[in-house]
Amino acid sequence: MGSRILGLVREQVFSSFFGAGFANVAFQIAFRIPNLLRDLFAEGALSAAFVATFSQTLTKHGEREAWRLANLVNNGLIVVLSIIVVAGIIFSPEIVAFLIRDVPIEPARARLMFDLAVKMTRILFPFLLMVSLAAVAMGVLNTKGRFGIPASASTMFNVGSIIGGLACAYLLAPEYITNTATSLFNRQQPARDDLGAATAIIGMAIGTLIGGMLQWLIQVPSLRAVGYRWQPILSFRDAGVRQVMRMMTPATIGSAALQVNFVVNTVFATSVAEGAVVWLGNAFRLIYLPIGIFGVAISTATLPVTSRAAAMENLDEFRRTLASSLRLTLLLTIPSAVGLIILSRPIIALIYQYGRFTAFDTDQTAIALAYYAIGLTAYSTVRVLAPSFYALRETRIPMLASLLSIVTNYAVAKFTIDHLKIGHIGLALSISAVSIVNFALLFFFMRRMLDGIEGRSLFGVFAKVTLASAAMGAVCWLVSNRIENYLGLDGLFARLINVGVSIVVGIVAFYLGARLLKVGELTQLTGAIERKFGARFRRNRQ
Repeated sequence: MGSRILGLVREQVFSSFFGAGFANVAFQIAFRIPNLLRDLFAEGALSAAFVATFSQTLTKHGEREAWRLANLVNNGLIVVLSIIVVAGIIFSPEIVAFLIRDVPIEPARARLMFDLAVKMTRILFPFLLMVSLAAVAMGVLNTKGRFGIPASASTMFNVGSIIGGLACAYLLAPEYITNTATSLFNRQQPARDDLGAATAIIGMAIGTLIGGMLQWLIQVPSLRAVGYRWQPILSFRDAGVRQVMRMMTPATIGSAALQVNFVVNTVFATSVAEGAVVWLGNAFRLIYLPIGIFGVAISTATLPVTSRAAAMENLDEFRRTLASSLRLTLLLTIPSAVGLIILSRPIIALIYQYGRFTAFDTDQTAIALAYYAIGLTAYSTVRVLAPSFYALRETRIPMLASLLSIVTNYAVAKFTIDHLKIGHIGLALSISAVSIVNFALLFFFMRRMLDGIEGRSLFGVFAKVTLASAAMGAVCWLVSNRIENYLGLDGLFARLINVGVSIVVGIVAFYLGARLLKVGELTQLTGAIERKFGARFRRNRQ
């Protein structure tokens, strides 16, 4: 949660200082490929394949062999990813040329944006190596039962990006940063300064690289604490390494759907409007908040348990764990999706509409957010389902489902852009559509593999939570509209009251509705929270 909230703060900084103009678009494009690879490695294929193999090695062969595997994977990553990073730096112009097509702005600004994107792509590519090493560290610590430090590691990425980025931006373009900060303080619209923005945004790229380094370094002391010691060994023929590689190859494709689709949509978005890439990126960041807090967190906690159950061939335990995780995901993400749809405009205004980010940018981002939110629950459940296939050493099904999703997204995106003419709205809708398709396929095949996943209870939770969320949405809409009628949507106070009161009232309404409908997972969740914080409170009193 801390990481995702700081991620929003990071996006606030970018939007306030650079708006939806060409400099921010250039950064989004430059970060797209390294960020795609980060998602696949840091929260996707590498983590899933390594945790499954490391857990199996630890269970069957003991700690010595497990540590040897960790060293082999770490050292192999350094070699392979260093080659990829160097190649990415060399071919940055070709990568950017693929992502930027027919930008509807004047030629001089378009050329400046292209050159800027190439320069920042070269700065950001080493970020991939840092976060991949962090992913291995996270897998080791999670398997050893330590979740706090790995979960907070991405918080350090955001801290480094914000503080380091602003510091570097100020060193490179002090006048631009000072003028923008002054305008923010005085609640005025800053004057346009393309050259200043182009110089300052490079500092933000350097800060992002610093953040990636911190994400890895913060986990090093904990690695030593659980017994890991680095050794200069390397072998791509080791059985454990080959198993990780075998699982990673199709698993990379299986985990790739959303980010690959987002890259494809970036190419389409550059031809829609100058700010379309930023509108979609900012909306996607808000979608990633509940995904990161709930979907990735539940998946991270589930994978070591299902991996151990699979290693011991205990399918009953595997089925119970997976079904429980899916029910919990439904409980947490369905109301999140409804809330984001209903409150999209006031939320975007509260978070982003400052400095160089205008009211028009808010409206366009809010529309994208509402359409992204349609697929929020489906994507969160995919984050739980896909690694479960890897735990069973079945990688073909997620790969095929992902490939189908990528093809579907391209077809839907092209149709909405070329024929429906609905611009970036269609691109957000296509992401939601393919997330739903991906979930449906994974759920169908997992159900066949396990001979059922407690489907009746899952459908019951889905129906009850959806009904309670619909009631919550109606309450949120009424409250938000009443507040907007009285206070408007201009100024921090009005936005904060609108969003804060609406969310609090909505949570209460959902809780009461879910209790009335007797959603068992709600009682389980609240009971766990009460036990955890109650025990802490008692310890503090003693």
